Amino acid sequence: MHIRTVLYGVSRLLQVMGLALLLPAIIAWFDVSHLSFTEALRTPAFMGFPLAIGCSVVFGSLGVGLWNKAESAQTVREGFAIVTLGWIVLTLFGSIPFFIYFIDLYGDTTFFGYLYAFTNANFEIMSGFSTTGSTILTDIEAVPRGLLFWRSFTHWLGGMGIVTLALVIFPAMGVSGYHMFKGEVPGPTTERFQPRLAQTATILWGVYAGLSLAEAGLLLLGGMDWFDAVCHTFGTMATGGFSTKNASIGHYSSDFIQWVIIAFMFFAGINFLIHYNVLRGNFKVLTRDKEFHFYVLIIGGAIVIATMFLYFEGLPDASYSRTHYRNDPMPMEQFEAHVQKEAEKVDTFYGSFRQAVFQVLAVTTTTGYGTADFDVWPTVIRLMFLVLMFFGGCAGSTGGGMKMIRVLITVKAGAREVIRMARPRIIKPIKVGPTTVEEDRVANIVTFFILFVLLFVFSSLLMTLFIPDLQTAVTAVIACIANIGPGLAGVGSIENFNWIPLPGKWILIANMLMGRLEIFTVLVLLRPSLWR
Repeated sequence: MHIRTVLYGVSRLLQVMGLALLLPAIIAWFDVSHLSFTEALRTPAFMGFPLAIGCSVVFGSLGVGLWNKAESAQTVREGFAIVTLGWIVLTLFGSIPFFIYFIDLYGDTTFFGYLYAFTNANFEIMSGFSTTGSTILTDIEAVPRGLLFWRSFTHWLGGMGIVTLALVIFPAMGVSGYHMFKGEVPGPTTERFQPRLAQTATILWGVYAGLSLAEAGLLLLGGMDWFDAVCHTFGTMATGGFSTKNASIGHYSSDFIQWVIIAFMFFAGINFLIHYNVLRGNFKVLTRDKEFHFYVLIIGGAIVIATMFLYFEGLPDASYSRTHYRNDPMPMEQFEAHVQKEAEKVDTFYGSFRQAVFQVLAVTTTTGYGTADFDVWPTVIRLMFLVLMFFGGCAGSTGGGMKMIRVLITVKAGAREVIRMARPRIIKPIKVGPTTVEEDRVANIVTFFILFVLLFVFSSLLMTLFIPDLQTAVTAVIACIANIGPGLAGVGSIENFNWIPLPGKWILIANMLMGRLEIFTVLVLLRPSLWR
């Protein structure tokens, strides 16, 4: 392991962080510009930004100056180390604005108060960068605009990847770029569109930015102001889910806005290689890509099931839904009114269909936005959502989860082993469309599937030590590993993660990081031999 190479790469990422922080800092400045400079600088909503920018630029520039002669090591060790350590360091520096704000908000200057503020700030920013969307904020609309913009912007940066952005800004980083790219891009695919990696990164970010501009423009036409349109675009295209409203997308009583977000959630869950080809006029890729077909099949089937149950069965009685765990349950009368309001959203076939489409896509693509409290929906739909949380989007998309291609290949591998039980001598390669999947890749995908499940089980066991409800503990874990956002029961679509004890939050922070970097990238650094 060439430590100097790793430190140089992380330093470059810190410089990118300093640039990224300028945008929310400008917004925060406008909100306090009526004050004198010294008063504005002491305002908790603003002072964290110049501090974070200063730390990022100073430490990043010092690191680049000290280690700019580092040897270029084109190995997986340095690449994965830069990605994992880079994400951890950027989260620490990126959480400074929220840390300053939380210290003032909580008013507790004891050691525990600082630890609580630091944990919550780190949770919120890791949730942002990893595009998870789980939040500890109890009143989102009371948070200053600069901070709201920053948490949404971290979605957009983390969706396509901070390292990938760094390769665009600093194409000659002098470090193991391909292995960094491989360690960060979601899914078991890292095809290059162009021979040079910087060109590939530029194309990815170009397509990503183009789709983002299109969505923001449509949301503006739908009646959102520029701030909400941009923030919700960040959350949609990154499949993150942070909203500027307490009721998420349900705040807007607009079918147009909901259908725009539905469309772009669907786009965000598709491999960006497909977007690139379609934009070049190659529509045949839509008929040839089997992962895309599987993605459409799963989403379409889930929409049909959810629509039928919502329309024909309706919502369970409030007395039944009342049994679901809530950390701070509503009074019974208020809860009955809440369930009645949710039932009115699905009392027509169109209402059931629209709510089903939105929530199925929000869960499957791991966006996590909400227009309804699906925790009061029929049990069969809630169970289906739990299963969909594992699927995620396509490889090469901004979606989380296992990825559709991995699920598809794992199912095919399982079916092949069943056939081999009856016909041991059969030679049956696994194919996805006309392409034969190499056995090494099949083994890698099956291993990932096993590790994903083991991480889920182990983390769930740990969370039961801190959460009194099994359903809440289990869905909190899968919501963070799969980078979804909301779970069920105590962490459902209208709940938050603020009440979870500090050790539980740190377990979930680790889950978010491992889920976003897809386990292997993080686990490989735990091998002592890697550092020798």
